[in-house]
Amino acid sequence: MKQKIILFDLDGTLIDSTDAIVGTFYYSFEKMNYEFKGTTDDIKNVIGYPLDIMYERLGVPKDKVWDFVDTYKMRYREISLEQTILLDDAIETLELASKIARLGIVTTKTTQYTIPLLEDMGIMKYFECIVGRQEVQNPKPHPEPILKAMELLDVTNSNYDIYMIGDTKLDLISAKDAGIKGIGVLCGYGKSEDLKQYTNIVVQNSLEAVKTIVNSEK
Repeated sequence: MKQKIILFDLDGTLIDSTDAIVGTFYYSFEKMNYEFKGTTDDIKNVIGYPLDIMYERLGVPKDKVWDFVDTYKMRYREISLEQTILLDDAIETLELASKIARLGIVTTKTTQYTIPLLEDMGIMKYFECIVGRQEVQNPKPHPEPILKAMELLDVTNSNYDIYMIGDTKLDLISAKDAGIKGIGVLCGYGKSEDLKQYTNIVVQNSLEAVKTIVNSEK
């Protein structure tokens, strides 16, 4: 039986940083004197994309997005730790996953924010690699982040069963195009009907996803 790799998305998959993300977007709109005409749900619906794409989709002119991104990052750095929590069962998920697989994180957060979050929450010890926005040219849904994680872990599809667990279609498209198995979870920002377009395994949360992998061995 092949050894296993499990790659996890972060926001909406293992952690809940909704308050930090949404609050920081509103902060940046106010700081940049931008009249945001959308809603909080509009912001939540684009979580998972890189920040520049999020701002574009929320109506910010393309030539201004990086100014907004810079403002966002300055604020997020200040409040992210206190406004981010682990999702229910995240620790149990990682304890179980680490018994059957080597683990990694593939996220669109930058590593400089991801690693302090993981360390603050006491879960950094579970992961052999972290691939964030700054490690790749092309973020999810491009397959590059997953391929980069595989490179860092020194694994291929031929000698490992590799899974990506994530809450948005971006995770699952990336997994499909990288040639690995994607599992969708409903504890984050994606909708069931969207996830089911890219995988036949959609479960309630990451613990169920890991249990599905465990049961596949039986």
